[in-house]
Amino acid sequence: MADSYRALVARKDPEHRVEFAALTEEELGSGAVTVAVEYSTLNYKDGLAITGASPIVREYPLILGIDLAGTVVASEDPAFAAGDRVLVNGYGLSETRNGGYTERARLDPGLLVPVPEGLGTRRAMAIGTAGYTAMLCVLALEDGGVKPGDGEVLVTGAAGGVGTVAISLLAGLGYTVVASTGRSAEAAFLGELGAAEVVDRAALAERGKPLQRERWAGVVDCVGSQTLANALAQTRYDGTVAACGLAQGPDLPGTVMPFILRNVRLQGVDSVQAPMTRRRVAWERLAKDLDLDRLDALTTELPFDELPAAGPRILAGEIRGRCVVPISA
Repeated sequence: MADSYRALVARKDPEHRVEFAALTEEELGSGAVTVAVEYSTLNYKDGLAITGASPIVREYPLILGIDLAGTVVASEDPAFAAGDRVLVNGYGLSETRNGGYTERARLDPGLLVPVPEGLGTRRAMAIGTAGYTAMLCVLALEDGGVKPGDGEVLVTGAAGGVGTVAISLLAGLGYTVVASTGRSAEAAFLGELGAAEVVDRAALAERGKPLQRERWAGVVDCVGSQTLANALAQTRYDGTVAACGLAQGPDLPGTVMPFILRNVRLQGVDSVQAPMTRRRVAWERLAKDLDLDRLDALTTELPFDELPAAGPRILAGEIRGRCVVPISA
């Protein structure tokens, strides 16, 4: 009898549903590299895919999970060999490609990033797509010329996966970080990560003037909508805003005034299709710049079996920080 591997699969018959299934290696799909998946993670986008609340999954049936890390067990590509530790995030996993919620994955070698020295597969997934996105945002601020000492940097959606890692990264690099969250009970936790101040998200969530008092040298925005519009309106002359999320909404109800009167830059951050050169830079910077003790402090573990029930919880804001899912570690 052929070996089988447990996986969380999305099906449509006719409605979206998810179930655990035992898949043969042939059912895992094509790919020149076979990986024994050790860890995955739970991100906001995973919550959308699990629940079907947003049309993340575009092909059925499909293995869910936008991240994975593990060890190569077989490779038809000379770039990778059995025993190599690798990770994958983005590139359409859980959208059009089978994802990481599986004990075995067959993958295109062009998707694989070597796990940086000193991280290991668990910490790589503690970082995951959310932490990798946070690093891309930090790189966007740096590319925009925002330096430590230039002024305060705002992080919205601060208690979520991207926000918590962004705070830790920025604080570790010497920036003065202000965290915006609707979870007042998390203020002490965010302070421990490095936030110099915590503000209520309500102050940014309501409609404001097109130009407001200048405050932020830079912004990492995970929220979108009115929050992003207000953050732009409060950004200082020549500041940079990195936009990576839409938890409040996909709209942008603002004006061009911050751009044409204050020279503010709005930089979009895409983690899904970012080129491999930038991915490798981001992961190497994460291994070098991220305080691993802080990473451990903001990381919890979620049993594989509990993934279906956890999808609605992350959408409801009930999961803070980073959430690692042991698969076959």
